Amino acid sequence: MLPTASKGRSSSSSSSSRPNNPMLLPYLRRIIKWQQMDIEYTFWQMLHLCTSPKVVYQHTKYHKQTKNQWARDDPAFVVICSLLLTVATLAYCAAYDHSTAHTVLVIFSVLCFHFILTGVFLATFCWFLTNSYLREEAPNSYVVEQRVEWMYAFDVHCNSFFPLFVLLYVIHYFLSPLLVAHGFIPVLLSNLLFMVGASYYHYLNFLGYDVLPFLERTTFFLYPIGIVIVLSPILILSGFNPSRYFMNMYFSRQI
Repeated sequence: MLPTASKGRSSSSSSSSRPNNPMLLPYLRRIIKWQQMDIEYTFWQMLHLCTSPKVVYQHTKYHKQTKNQWARDDPAFVVICSLLLTVATLAYCAAYDHSTAHTVLVIFSVLCFHFILTGVFLATFCWFLTNSYLREEAPNSYVVEQRVEWMYAFDVHCNSFFPLFVLLYVIHYFLSPLLVAHGFIPVLLSNLLFMVGASYYHYLNFLGYDVLPFLERTTFFLYPIGIVIVLSPILILSGFNPSRYFMNMYFSRQI
């Protein structure tokens, strides 16, 4: 987080609608430099995002104090998450597909659309929302204002995505023979798994923005959990099975 001086919130509203990421190019350059990545710390973060996510965001405060930015300067999390996502997708293709060309297409689709492009869209939306509507009013015109970095918004998405990946890609894979079957039990279990995954994603999203001291009304990020909890019984009673839906989307000839 790089604070910038401003004469008031109104004067910074236009600049807050445009991403300014001087750390982006160095970040992208480090993607191809494996030896510069902190792999051990990345796995530590991934573990604690599933067990004690508040600890991870406590370390985010330390990062701000030492590096003067909220966002990571190490692309290891994105790289490792992409590799794990590729391995998981290969496992699905090995079990439910026998076409090499289709396997490549599925991996590309999952990496680009499920993770990267969806993450860019959600990060941009949250970045714009927080900077435009959730920042605290400056008490006077001489206070140094702070803004949410776009890269930090993308970090929050990646943090929230990893436990979702564990639930809906890894655990789902081992339960998939049961979840794609016909009947009420598969429908119930599939909806519960997706409900927990989506709810935990939005909870981690909330934690990521709640840790920023210059934001207010961050409970807004918890509202989608209520929508998920309300929709889940409706989907269960209607007989909708999200596992069958998504598996048929990618492996329609095998499910």
